[in-house]
Amino acid sequence: MTEASKARCWFIVPLELLAKSIARLPQPMLLRLGSVLAVLMRPLLGKRRRYARINLDLCFPALDVALRERLLADNLRATATGALELLRAWYAPAPALEGLAEVEGLEHLRAATASGRGVLLFGGHFTHSELAARLLQQVSGQPVHVVVRSNNNRCLEAMFDGARRRAFAGTIAKKDVRGLLRTLSQGGVVAYSADQNFTYQNAFVPFFGIAAATLTATPDLARRGKAVVLPFWFHRGDDGRYRLRIEPQWSGWPSNDPAADAARYMSELEQAVRQHPEQYLWVHRRFKTRPPGEASVYR
Repeated sequence: MTEASKARCWFIVPLELLAKSIARLPQPMLLRLGSVLAVLMRPLLGKRRRYARINLDLCFPALDVALRERLLADNLRATATGALELLRAWYAPAPALEGLAEVEGLEHLRAATASGRGVLLFGGHFTHSELAARLLQQVSGQPVHVVVRSNNNRCLEAMFDGARRRAFAGTIAKKDVRGLLRTLSQGGVVAYSADQNFTYQNAFVPFFGIAAATLTATPDLARRGKAVVLPFWFHRGDDGRYRLRIEPQWSGWPSNDPAADAARYMSELEQAVRQHPEQYLWVHRRFKTRPPGEASVYR
């Protein structure tokens, strides 16, 4: 980094000191801070709050308005808390994570890695996804790579990238297909989600009964990387601890029908989301791309 760049990024040092302090907080204190942060951030989340409300109205029409508003409030609190959980994922020393998680299905991961093949941990965008990957890495002793999206601010991106590289086995850019395939072909374990809106290599498949543009390339990526695909779900319980679950690869998946495989993925994800809907990333415009002739739902 040049001297000019260092001058522009003067705020990174105090910001990282704050992040490291938050990452070490006891879990009850971090969760209380998340609730406070949700209130403080409310004026800044107008657009995202609107997206989340529209998504919840579309996906939970059977709930009355009061219950959907309560779910929205819970989701915004989980989203704000997720920012703090991200700092814990990046900066918490290993002892600070002890006892925070329990993992079901580790035998599936161990069997897959013992075979020498790479593993694609196939999950979804929940509010604490990277923390779940970090906790799995700690409990299992298995290094985990994460797929990430870069930040537009160069100073913040340098900070985020450095933190992730220290916390995880490695990082892979969202569109770096070669990097993903290389990691898998070398026997790496990658936490991966494909449940956001995709404008390419997609199919419109049901998600909570709504046609959702969904990536169809995942089975081909797994095949090219010679990887085992293991569903990976997680949530934070009422006691503040995290429950992680690794399942065996779905029977009959992948098939020879990419759209059917994408539909199976959305169906399995929907079941996981319904168990803890407040912890899904509803602030994302999941239904942004519409089938031909359909108007935007986010007008």
